[in-house]
Amino acid sequence: MDVITTHVNADFDCLGAMVAASKLYPDALMVFSGSQEKSMRDLFLKTTGYALPFTRLKDVDFSDITRLVLVDCQHTSRIGRFAEVARRPGVEVHIYDHHPGSSGDIRPSGGEIRDCGSSTTILTRKLMERGIVVTAVEATLMMLGIYEDTGNLTFPSTTPDDYAAASWLLERGANLNIVSDFVSQELTAEQVALLNDLLKSLRSTPVNGVDIAVAHATLDHYVGDIAVLAHMMRDMQNLDAIFLVVGMGERVYLVARSRIAEVDAGAVARAFGGGGHATAAAATVRGQTVIQVLGRLNLLLPELVNPVRTAADLMSSPVITLPFATTIAEAREILTRYNVNAMPVMDGERMAGIISRRIVEKALYHGLGNLSVDEYMHTEFMRAAPDTPISAIQDYIVGQHRRLVPVFSGERLAGVITRTDLLRYMYTGTQRSAEPVYDLGSENLPVRRREVVHLMNKHLPRPAVAILRDLGKVGDELELPVYAVGGFVRDLLLGAENDDIDVSVEGDGILFAEAVATRMGCRVKSHAKFGTAVIVFPDGLKVDVASTRLEYYETPGALPTVERSSLKMDLYRRDFTINTLAVKLNAEGFGTLIDYFGAYRDLREKTIRVLHNLSFVEDPTRVFRAIRFEQRLGFPISRHTENLIKNAVKMGFLDKLGGRRLLNELVLILREREPVKAILRMSGLELLHFIHPDLALTPDTLRVLDEVKKVITWFELLYLGEKLETWVVYFLALTSSLPDEGFWGTCTRLSVSEHYREKLIDMRVHGEQVLEVMTRKAGRREEVRRSDIYFWLRGLSPEVLLYIMAKTRSDEVRRYVSLYVTRLRGVVTHITGNDLKALGIPSGPRYRDILDQVLTARLNGEATTREDEMLLAGRLAAPA
Repeated sequence: MDVITTHVNADFDCLGAMVAASKLYPDALMVFSGSQEKSMRDLFLKTTGYALPFTRLKDVDFSDITRLVLVDCQHTSRIGRFAEVARRPGVEVHIYDHHPGSSGDIRPSGGEIRDCGSSTTILTRKLMERGIVVTAVEATLMMLGIYEDTGNLTFPSTTPDDYAAASWLLERGANLNIVSDFVSQELTAEQVALLNDLLKSLRSTPVNGVDIAVAHATLDHYVGDIAVLAHMMRDMQNLDAIFLVVGMGERVYLVARSRIAEVDAGAVARAFGGGGHATAAAATVRGQTVIQVLGRLNLLLPELVNPVRTAADLMSSPVITLPFATTIAEAREILTRYNVNAMPVMDGERMAGIISRRIVEKALYHGLGNLSVDEYMHTEFMRAAPDTPISAIQDYIVGQHRRLVPVFSGERLAGVITRTDLLRYMYTGTQRSAEPVYDLGSENLPVRRREVVHLMNKHLPRPAVAILRDLGKVGDELELPVYAVGGFVRDLLLGAENDDIDVSVEGDGILFAEAVATRMGCRVKSHAKFGTAVIVFPDGLKVDVASTRLEYYETPGALPTVERSSLKMDLYRRDFTINTLAVKLNAEGFGTLIDYFGAYRDLREKTIRVLHNLSFVEDPTRVFRAIRFEQRLGFPISRHTENLIKNAVKMGFLDKLGGRRLLNELVLILREREPVKAILRMSGLELLHFIHPDLALTPDTLRVLDEVKKVITWFELLYLGEKLETWVVYFLALTSSLPDEGFWGTCTRLSVSEHYREKLIDMRVHGEQVLEVMTRKAGRREEVRRSDIYFWLRGLSPEVLLYIMAKTRSDEVRRYVSLYVTRLRGVVTHITGNDLKALGIPSGPRYRDILDQVLTARLNGEATTREDEMLLAGRLAAPA
């Protein structure tokens, strides 16, 4: 039996989501787990035409439930008697909830949990996708859920999906008059009295630089919908964050509302056993008094309220600047090179003004390219300090339409904040900055933001965590910001193993690496040209260190020009958003996750996305990397990114790739655990012809590639301890349909070194020749002795042997190769050249002939002992 339910004290979003879920699970019973809010009860009393087939809790046989569908809730503590069902082995639990930050103690086997304005929206989108029909009554009830939880589509948590769902419901007859009647109600006399008590008790206290308003009241009876009072008080008093604590009988109700990123209402409510999201949340507390809840709230707030963000948190440093005498024409080139829209202009060490791209373009339009930027730069600008609140910077940029705010430490230009920085902060502030950082590799409880250290302790060996802390300490001593970056951080969040630790230093990376080596007894190898170093620890652990830098490309496909820059610009130069994460290693803020470009979002949504639209133009090798990550991680390439790949192919940018760079990417793909999927993807995106014009995935090539995986698995299970270059086997298979001249052309296109090119060609030629001989023998059913197999295959590398096994269609030929690898390859004669010399046989070419004939006899069982071999050698050496 299927049952759809929700949390106790259900609201309109619960109702709307349950109605929508009943369309997806048409045989399920709809059952409330407990009480409903007063507005819900009023709906059922006043709109008899909206009667729905709800089943009473007491009529449910809990032992018959095999699937439980939970909406707007993830916690067993909030679903009453259904908690025991959710914990029961064998019961499927599907969860649909719009509070991803409140991951509960239930592990769902289905459903969807994602960030949007209401749970009803998630389910409505499912109905839209599947083309499921809803009645006008159902549409109205679902619209009530969306309107209530999004504040009539006005709350900051509202998303485009909420608008789309509401529009779809309106088209299907949702009655907005009814919605308005129940979502926007007049206050009752009891609510007015409670509001008055709350206003009298309202107090505002600074917590970590944030003004937190708290109000409380105690009643001897229940008054519903106090969330409405929280919204009203927040708006009346223009509050950033408010907490209401109201005692009613044996329970204390906590309602939280927040407009700012520093206060996560959901995190506070969860501490009291409740739930919600960053901007709106609630909890019901039993067994405590109002005074006790207020006391605990006062203790929790300093821990859960993030300090006010300042300019120092948001600014980019070091700053790219323009000299005073730079011409307008030069300025455009530099702005384009660094992909920025405004830049400070320096007169020596003094900042003299700001030049914007808009001014530069207008000046060029009027033929003023030869004039210096100081003629037209902005000379009036805000001078922010590192401790200037972000709110002040926001007022300036938004209010005065500015693109850039410089940040000064005394008279020194310490950093800049751009409009893009601010917009990203404003967007993520209430939606992601307070969002928990999940362990994306498991279903365990999340850890709060700034506590990625818990994931480090969980997924990394203890010595590795200690080393990361030590790296941060060395950075502190040198006053250098130090970060773990890239794939290491990505895999940390995914719970995947990755021993390749990459560290970026805002400053001199080589100086940092040498300091680490001195303090920790390590070896270091530096590359001054690139500002990089490798630290080798006594236990063999390697850490790659680099100065933060930016790259720009003079022409499409060219190698990049590198300059030292800030962490943000360093991360911006990377290939995909999922590789742009950083974790701070300095002691202050150790373990803080830094995400400038929505990488965590894309990890959670399992998406491969480029950072900008010219990414594949600047570096076409990223096309192959996108495919490699897509197949390795199981993350699809986003639609927009795939369109950019197709554009790069159409425009011929991959033709400009040097052979060596193309070879490196191909080898990395062929070394993956599942390279065939990547090859199929390459074929689908028409990339194979960049390797060779005639290269294509014929049915036979696909067959050979599939067989390669099988034979490699077989070889590895032999545990022979031999090094196997799997990419070579796949390369031979991929090019197997090409004629010899096509194979040679491929090696030339890929700039394979002369030595290795000859080796690959020799592998292919000899492999094909031997395969032809064995296939002919097997086809004629001629007698094949063990010695025949041995001498056919002697000297061939494991890669060629596996290629032969994969390419042949003959089981008999596979048996020949298998026999050689497992039994014959290691067979040698007992006697050696010294024994032949002792028999008086003169040294010379005859030695090889005699020993091969002796080996033939040994392989065929005709000479089994040393004495047999000596007698045979004597006979072979005797004159005819």
